[in-house]
Amino acid sequence: MLNIKNWDNKTWISSNKYIKSFNNFLLKQKKLNKDSKILDIGCGRGKIIGSLSTKLKLKKKPIGLDIENHKDKDKRIIFKKISALKYLEKSKKKFDLILIKQTIHFFSLKDIKKILSYSHSCLEVGGVILILNLDTKNNEIPAFLLMKEKLNKSFQKDIIIWKSILKLNMKKNITKFNFKVNVKKSIYLKMIKQRYISTLLNFSSFQILDGINEIKLKYKKNIIFKDKLNCLVLKKNK
Repeated sequence: MLNIKNWDNKTWISSNKYIKSFNNFLLKQKKLNKDSKILDIGCGRGKIIGSLSTKLKLKKKPIGLDIENHKDKDKRIIFKKISALKYLEKSKKKFDLILIKQTIHFFSLKDIKKILSYSHSCLEVGGVILILNLDTKNNEIPAFLLMKEKLNKSFQKDIIIWKSILKLNMKKNITKFNFKVNVKKSIYLKMIKQRYISTLLNFSSFQILDGINEIKLKYKKNIIFKDKLNCLVLKKNK
């Protein structure tokens, strides 16, 4: 699994507006209260579940798993630097919500099936697993040509993963989360330079610079688009 140090740092994903919007969406998928127990797989800095913890006044801090030990982790969560598979294999805890947001594509198909099987076993009756990834059909992420080509290749893996999960013998339904982004071009260019998305990780400095110049010509002062995520809800009824 790849490390993304800049994953949720200083992007729209870390903004209060995004976090509030996402948590409202999340609560529409699963009713939670102060007694709810939450696990976030690939939590990054844990801002989303940290904010949710405050909103719900949770009695128990939510647990966040990540293989990257960020310095500015949210103090409202219990952070564990461990892979999801290792944690779930040994965990005896039960959760009302397990969140897997934009990280499922980092795992092999074999590991995904294990993670989801373990996760399902760790759910309370009535609990849900929420799996979110980028919309592969109607994606609007601003990209230069080479970045777009790489994104489209990664989407092919996402599609295979999605189809594989849909075959699992679990009660499920699909929904979507959309967030309107209005970001200054200068900020977005800086995000590209910092390789804010996994697609950019293996690009050379020259390729990044070339892409930045392409984006400069393509967009005006502000870049406006919808960040679109597909959401698969897996439920445990008994």
